[in-house]
Amino acid sequence: MSIRFHVDPRDVPPEKAARRLGLTQEQFTDLLPRLLSRGFPASDPDTGNYDLDAIDVWRAARHRRLLPSAPSPAHSSGLVAARLEKMGG
Repeated sequence: MSIRFHVDPRDVPPEKAARRLGLTQEQFTDLLPRLLSRGFPASDPDTGNYDLDAIDVWRAARHRRLLPSAPSPAHSSGLVAARLEKMGG
């Protein structure tokens, strides 16, 4: 008997990234150049997927005055580097 665990992926296709922003995929595609120019996290160059945690950090950073305890994008990249180091990557 095998036990299966539900896994919520962190990296998601564009349609789910769009949904995270409350947009349709078409709206997301249309707005993507503007979002990227404002620091929105780019998709992975190999998979084309978007990191939901990075999207959430970007969203919180837009309102730093209202959410002063939200992690900054620089802090998040440090966390990612630390996690990769632990994994041997």
